[in-house]
Amino acid sequence: MTSIGRIWRTSTVRLTALFILIFVVFSIALLAYMAWQSSLAIQRQQTASIQRETAILMRVNDQQGIRALIYSVQRLSARPGPGIYYLGDQLGQMLAGNVSDMPAHALQQSGYSSFSYTRPGALDSNGSEENTEGFALVQTTFLNNGLRLVVGRDIIERRGYSAIIFGGFLFGVGGIIVLSAIAGGLTAMRVLRRIDTITATSTKIMSGNLSERVPVTPRDDEFDRLATSLNAMLDRIEQLMKGLKEVTDNVAHDLKTPLTRMRNKAEAALRDESAHESQRTALEATIAESDQLIRTFNALLMIARAEAGAPSGAFSDLDLSAAVADVAELYGPVAEDAGMAIEADAGEGIRISAIRELIGQALVNLVENAIKYAQRSASGPGRITLKVREETGRVLIEVADNGPGIPEDERARVVERFVRLEKSRTEPGSGLGLSLVAAVAHLHRGTFRLEDNHPGVRAIIDLPRSI
Repeated sequence: MTSIGRIWRTSTVRLTALFILIFVVFSIALLAYMAWQSSLAIQRQQTASIQRETAILMRVNDQQGIRALIYSVQRLSARPGPGIYYLGDQLGQMLAGNVSDMPAHALQQSGYSSFSYTRPGALDSNGSEENTEGFALVQTTFLNNGLRLVVGRDIIERRGYSAIIFGGFLFGVGGIIVLSAIAGGLTAMRVLRRIDTITATSTKIMSGNLSERVPVTPRDDEFDRLATSLNAMLDRIEQLMKGLKEVTDNVAHDLKTPLTRMRNKAEAALRDESAHESQRTALEATIAESDQLIRTFNALLMIARAEAGAPSGAFSDLDLSAAVADVAELYGPVAEDAGMAIEADAGEGIRISAIRELIGQALVNLVENAIKYAQRSASGPGRITLKVREETGRVLIEVADNGPGIPEDERARVVERFVRLEKSRTEPGSGLGLSLVAAVAHLHRGTFRLEDNHPGVRAIIDLPRSI
């Protein structure tokens, strides 16, 4: 009973039941109309035949007299078929015809009437007469000489035809109901099996097994398309959870180390009461570590802001050529101190719709990253190139260096938060620089990618001219 209740509560069964109800009502109305029209057509045909024969017999009576009329009625009565004929005198006594027991009401008034009758039939093998019972529709006509002329048709066949139509109709409706109920039940059970599969998968995922996926069949129906979408969503969730775990581990590592150093230095300075210089050094180191922590948190907040989307009106017209030239000029001395050079090819008057602060920070992150790694170049002095170029409806910002580069299989990972190629994590940095660049590019409906510079790496921000 519970299973039947579950099936009945499904939308598939309810829609099927509604379809059956509508179809049955429509079928009843259509077949009833067809039967009614068929019966009317037969009735009109019979009425027309009655009227035609009555007119012929009246003409015979008017033109040839009573004897010819009696002869014509006897001849018609002798023919096999559904015809009903009766000719009576003024008192209703039978003069000719094939029905001897004509009801009184059919002889007393002219017009149409119907009645049951008995008609003598042929003789059987024993010499006895077989009578035929039926139901007749007749037209009574009073002739000008006082005779009663009754012409009609047996309508048993018409009723049988209507009964056949309605019998077939009832059988068809019953078959429709039974087959539709079976089809609806099978469809509902199939739908429930697919939904139960999705529910079972969801239960396993909620229990902690994020690797579970909804099965997809080769039929490629709507459930398979739903399963494909759910699996894509689950893949994304699994990636995010995996990234969150990595971020948590990296945050714990990156923040624990400087906090431990700060505590140890402060504790050592407090123990050495006479050494004011060591206390000062400890405080300076503490401030430096604090600044690094603040920069890490600022980077996280900026990434969160970029990923959350920009508020309305945040975008403005930005002269990208000037912004790139300013960054190159700002970091020129820094590069010179590190023994390298910065070359800028910013073009002129290249403008885009962007958030000035975020684009500037992305450029700064790329240049600082290039300065940091180009110092390790084995191909000669470090060299950094900034370039802005236009392509059909888009603007590309390139920052290239001739450092050691990034392995191709690591380029997708380095844009994730706290991912650093330097495994020991002893060098300055938080692993958030490229993550911020990717978030800024995404916010501006663009993309960020890393390519090989032979040697070194080329970082490319691909932005639309307007958003």
